[in-house]
Formats: sequence, C-alpha cells, structure tokens
Amino acid sequence: MHRVYFSRNTFAFLRALARNNNRPWFHAHRHEYERHVREPFLALIADLAAPLAKISPHYRADPRKTGGSLFRIHRDTRFSGDKAPYKPWAGARLFHERRREVEAPSFYLHIAPGDCFAGGGLWHPQPATLKRIRDFLVDNPAAWKRATRTKAFGERFAFWGENLSRAPRGYDPGHELIEDLKRRNFAAGAGFPKALACSRELLPHLVDTFKRLAPMIDYLCAALDLEF
Repeated sequence: MHRVYFSRNTFAFLRALARNNNRPWFHAHRHEYERHVREPFLALIADLAAPLAKISPHYRADPRKTGGSLFRIHRDTRFSGDKAPYKPWAGARLFHERRREVEAPSFYLHIAPGDCFAGGGLWHPQPATLKRIRDFLVDNPAAWKRATRTKAFGERFAFWGENLSRAPRGYDPGHELIEDLKRRNFAAGAGFPKALACSRELLPHLVDTFKRLAPMIDYLCAALDLEF
C-alpha cells in the first residue's frame, strides 16, 4: 500500500505563506513548513529513488535536507524586483548524476495551490546547450518523433514555454521538425489535481509520468553525450 505524503495542511501552509511572505511570519510558522511541506516531500523523494533507478541508473532522487533534490524555500532576490523572501510552492528536481559537469535534463515535480504538475526536460537551457539539441534534432529526427509524437505522449503531455516566431538562424525553415527547432525550452509534462497530490496514488502517478517521459529525456541525454 502506498503512503500519503501531502495533505490539506500542506496547501493551507503554502496559501498562508503567499499571503504572509515575510521572515517574521515564516519563522513563527517554520514548524508547519517542516511538518507539512519539507518532511513529506523528502519522504516522497526517498521513495522515488528505487523506481527512478529502474527508469535510469544515472538519475538521482536525493532526499537530503539541503543540497539534494528538494528546492530551497528561500527565493534568490538579488536580481529580482520582487523581494518576497520565500517561494509559495515546493518543487523537486530528480537530476542526472553528471549535472555538475553538463547542463542535463531533469525530472521535476511541483506542488502549489492550484498548480501541481510533474514533467521533465531542460528549462531555459544555455545557448550552447540549446544549439547542441537543435543540431541533434536536425540529424536525428526519427528518434525524436518516436519519443514525442506518440499518441500516449500527445494525450498526456504538453511542452512548456514559448517558441521562437521564426526558424532560428542557421536552420532550414523547411525542416520537418521546424516547430521543435523553434523551441526555447525542451521540457514537457502535465498537471494533476490537489486530490491526487493528497492521495496514495501520487507515487505511482509520478513513476508512470516519469516512465512515459523517459524516451524524451533519453533523447536529450543523447544530444548532450550523457548516458541514460
């Protein structure tokens, strides 16, 4: 029997944090963050480790409190006009073992009131990484279509982010994958309801999501000379 990780209290805390996004309030309610957000999320990450290893032995679900898969609740406000110190959401990245050497695709999970989703890929890749992926698409269109043009993929997932309005410089506007070559991001996924997030079905749902996305992640890894 699978366990339940998140609860109504998880979402109540995140909604309250959005309304009271300041350090005094957070420090006064930190125990609620630990109990209802961080501890259950770390337990979920730990339980994802074994099924993730079956999808790819080169990916890691790291349940450490800091430096692992769970994103910090603190925002980086140095270059932002928004100086709110905390994120009113919780997210985790299941990363490639070589992520510190190469900008690598990840699997991702996001929990927020009205905005829960899971997916994977590369979000805002650096120009050099984007060029490697585009060049690989030009040379290997059939494998990309097998990974992302199936009925199972199309019925469940959507790509995220905006595309260029015209072909990127140096690429054939008539290429069969021109719409993919216009992508600024190579990330896809799907939302799910709060009821699922708070149910015993969350873990099997995530494992199934990551399995279905694995061919796309595998392709992106190949484009970047990473093992999958």
